Amino acid sequence: MLNRLKKIDWMMVLILMLFMGMSALLVRSATHSNPMYPNFDIKTLIFYGIGFGVIIIATLVDYRLILKIWYVWYAIGLILLVLVFFLAGETNGARSWFNLGLFSFQPAEMMKLFLIIAIAGVLGRRQGDPLRLRSDVMVVAVVVFVPFLLVMIQPDLGNAIIYIFIVLGMLWIGNVRYTYVMIGLTVVVGGLLLFVTLFNTYNTEIRDYLKEHKKVHWYDRINTYIHPELASADDRRQSEYAKIAIGSGGLAGDGYMQGESKNRKFIPYTYSDSIFVVIGEEFGFQGAAVLLLLYFLFIYRMILIAYQCYDLRGSFIIIGIASMMVFQIFENIGMMIGLMPITGITLPFISYGGTSLLLNMMSIGLVFSIRAHQEKYQLES
Repeated sequence: MLNRLKKIDWMMVLILMLFMGMSALLVRSATHSNPMYPNFDIKTLIFYGIGFGVIIIATLVDYRLILKIWYVWYAIGLILLVLVFFLAGETNGARSWFNLGLFSFQPAEMMKLFLIIAIAGVLGRRQGDPLRLRSDVMVVAVVVFVPFLLVMIQPDLGNAIIYIFIVLGMLWIGNVRYTYVMIGLTVVVGGLLLFVTLFNTYNTEIRDYLKEHKKVHWYDRINTYIHPELASADDRRQSEYAKIAIGSGGLAGDGYMQGESKNRKFIPYTYSDSIFVVIGEEFGFQGAAVLLLLYFLFIYRMILIAYQCYDLRGSFIIIGIASMMVFQIFENIGMMIGLMPITGITLPFISYGGTSLLLNMMSIGLVFSIRAHQEKYQLES
């Protein structure tokens, strides 16, 4: 047991501890003047404490035991996604959360890790050989499409898009043929162009349909991104105020808890989706740069572990986790500075949220498990 724990990447643990301190401070700043969110900073520290325990347990478990029954984890994830439609209450126009009393649980978040494990199980059969279209790429496509569809129906556009980027990263490291990559890119670009064309052509009809089904917020977000000049002031508000707040922070920021836009509640969900605004406004470019540097070092250490793996399936899992986190970081920051459409994607390890934090900590525990059990794998092989 001690030998396994010694294999933990302590540089990543140190960065996680820095994330913990930053998250608690930022969440406190975002919620200190709002009685609706009491002690969210304390809850963040509690979630982190549980998360570090999860990391230790996950490190001690041989990841190959988890991989052997990848189809079981995948099935559990699908069942939870289906149960959401029958047992979950509606929040912000979506059925995505199970309310368990003391905390809420989002199956779409957990499905990300189950999906990574499932794809690694499928790709691992090839042992690094070029992937075949029918028996490999198409199988992975089906494995991803089912949860993607279920999450889109909820609707949860943010997590659904993350599933796509997970599979893209894992197919790339899985030795997909360049021909298949070109076919995939053609389909994706063609699909996006077709979507934009249809959205522009039937703009009014789409708005009326979604409004009738009480999902007009989908239209508002997409229309604000594609046609910001045509969107209403209310639709543009979050994006515009976020850019103003981040820009006002300048080089060094306005000071801790001194962010005017945040304190005057111009921006919603500053403790969660919009927490990067707090960083930009109160700590400026310097604070944002420090956070991005920590993210870079964190992802770099993960890729280094993947590169050192003897078992390709371990590499696939780590790259899937890295792809998930890289896209979440890019999307969350991008939507706050106007590069990406507004979604409900949180900033990994920084935003408040028990489900997302524990999922990320469990993912890192799985990375440490892969690193800890490589020596055993080498001896057995």
